[in-house]
Order: sequence, then C-alpha cells, then structure tokens
Amino acid sequence: MKILLICENIPAPQLGGLGKHVVALGNALLAAGHEVSLMGRSQPAYADCATEVGFNGPFIPGFADPVKGWKEGPMGLFNPWKRPYLARQIAQAIVAHAPGFDVLHYHGHHPMVGAYVPPGLPFIQTRHDQGSECITHMRFRAGAMCEALDPKVCAQCAHPSPGPVRTAISAMAVRRYRDEAARAFQQHPVIFVTDFLRDNFVRAVPNADMGKSQVMHNFVDEGRLPRARRIPGQPIRLQVAGRLDGAKGIVDLVHRLAPRLPEGWELHIYGDGPRRDELRQLCSARIHWHGHAHQSEVLEALSRASAAVVPSLWEEAFGLVTLEALRVGLPCYALARGGTPELVRYGAPGQLRLFADLDALVGGLVSSVPTPLEELGGESADTSLRVADLLELYRRLPARAL
Repeated sequence: MKILLICENIPAPQLGGLGKHVVALGNALLAAGHEVSLMGRSQPAYADCATEVGFNGPFIPGFADPVKGWKEGPMGLFNPWKRPYLARQIAQAIVAHAPGFDVLHYHGHHPMVGAYVPPGLPFIQTRHDQGSECITHMRFRAGAMCEALDPKVCAQCAHPSPGPVRTAISAMAVRRYRDEAARAFQQHPVIFVTDFLRDNFVRAVPNADMGKSQVMHNFVDEGRLPRARRIPGQPIRLQVAGRLDGAKGIVDLVHRLAPRLPEGWELHIYGDGPRRDELRQLCSARIHWHGHAHQSEVLEALSRASAAVVPSLWEEAFGLVTLEALRVGLPCYALARGGTPELVRYGAPGQLRLFADLDALVGGLVSSVPTPLEELGGESADTSLRVADLLELYRRLPARAL
C-alpha cells in the first residue's frame, strides 16, 4: 500500500510523544514492505531535525506552522475562526497530495481536519489527546483536572476573568470546534487511542454520530526495548521522564519525594520544560536531572532502573512512558487518571500500581522495595500487532485517490 502519514508536530528539534508515535508507525509500515511518506510543517527545516525525527522514508513539507500568529493570548479569548482556518489549511495540503495514495492517515491536534476532506478520499485520523472536545487539548486548568463541559466555562482557559464579551466569543469558538469535530468523525473513520478519550468526547458532545469510530491502543516496538535487569549492589533507582510543566507533575513529585527519599535510593529525571529552574533547585547527590535526551538513551537508562514513576496530574490520554515501563519489566507507579488504568492489561498482576493522588503515590513508593520483574507478564503491545490491525482498517477505506 502507498500511505501518507500527516502530523503537524514534525519536524521539531525535540520530538514529543505524538511525533515519536507517528515515526514509529511509519518505520514499521516501511519495514513491512509498504510505501510510506510523512507530511508535516515546512518550518523548521526538516534537514536540521532529521536525526531527531528518525524517519526512514521521504518527507513532504506540506503546510506552515498551524498554531502561531493569532494573538489569542493578548486578546484573552478563543477565536472562533482560528482552528477551522488552520484545519482547512492542513486539509487542503492533504487533498493536494492525495493522488496516488491508498491511505491518508492524520495524527494531529486539529480533529476538524476531516470535516474539510471530501468523503470519497481514503482518509482516517487518530485522536491522541483530549483535543477532540477541549481547545487546550488537555482538560487541565489552574493546576487541576477540568471536568467542565459548558463552553462558557472554557473561556476561563483563555482569560482568568473573561467577562461577558470574551466569554461569549470563546464559547462560540468551543461550540464551533466541537461541532466540526463531530462532523469530521461522522464523515471519516476515527481511532481513539483509549476508551477514556472516546468516552470523554461523547460526554461533551452526546449527540455525535460515532458509528465510524473505534478504540485502538498505541504500541511499542518490543523488539527494541531493553529488558530491565537486577544489578547487584546498585541503589534503588527510580526513573521519571516527561515534560517539566504543571500537567506532568514531575516537579511536584520531587517536592514531595525529596524529603522522604530513603537512604540508598536515587531519582533520575529525563526531560525539559518551563519548570527546569525550579527542578534544578531540588537536585542533590541522589536526585539527578539529565535534561532532554534521545529516546534510545532514556530506554537504556530504563533498563537499569528499579521502577518507573509517572506522576502526571492531568488525565494522560494514553501514556507511552507507562507502556514502555510495563513492557521493559518494571513496576510502574502512576495516578489512576485518564487512560492510564486501561494499560494494566500490559503488565503482570500488581505491576502497574495506581494511586489517587501524589501524596498517596509517594507513600506507596517509599513503603515498598521496587525491583524489576523476573519475567514479563500481561499482553503484548508490540508494533506488529497494531500494524496488522491498522492495515485491516486501511483496506476498508475508499479506493485510492486518483
């Protein structure tokens, strides 16, 4: 098959989880004998990011940065025309490059793209975040999970005190956003990476036609994963990886764990972000911050860890870090939020240890003696299984674009 993958997160000097997933899928499809091209942003230059991206096929610069330039921050509101315009730009690029492709698979942050792709094209999208119904894609506000469904409440994510005019305009933007996402889902097949994500959209848009939707968990190339190993005489080594911001909860974890870290234990942190300076102040002889690192380095370090900790305060849509820890063979300590509880199937009994909040997580962590598993347990989440499932979906799409 000839497949076009589309993602506006690529290229980037530091590739995030969504971008890594798309590249892994593309490389797996290439290895299976299919022709795969990747389309993304025209800036930054792909050549400058090619090593970080790591895609083994051709790249197509299809569209400009679909986020910047609308000044919503200074205006303190969500613009009702911004996201439809950006989605239309991406859709136009997809349609322009569609001829000759059997599959047009979009992985991105604009769920309405499908509303602007004609029904007869072989288009499918995967929803990786809460952006199907939430303009910020996270349902996370003021340091806590957001349960609000009323579009008027959403205005508070654009301005802390929006007032009646800003509230009305932002609410209009949210309603249009959700309506166009629902139209896209009705028009073309859509994959949600967890039941949690699909259920959240249906909760916000209860009248949406979800007949073309289904749930398919993300994957990991288990053949490239190291096996966790016990190293005699090594201290208990905890590993955390993720963006250093409020939603991921890493700095909040360190604040709580640092004064309770048992003797002989170490905490190793991989990632970068806006709270890096705060984290630096918490580092010590036993708390190490390694900054941004290539995925291969993070995985190699994971094989030397005693346990993984995933302290996300927001509701993780899927949690690739959690899946990797389980399939490496480590106990994984996380919060029982979002799609994370669905991943218990990929570990041995008790391997994924879930807690209500960070205080409970830290308490459960320091009262245990985490060690790698002797043998892997649970279901496989290998790339080969998901690729087979995806190819079956691809075959049901309309015929190749002419």
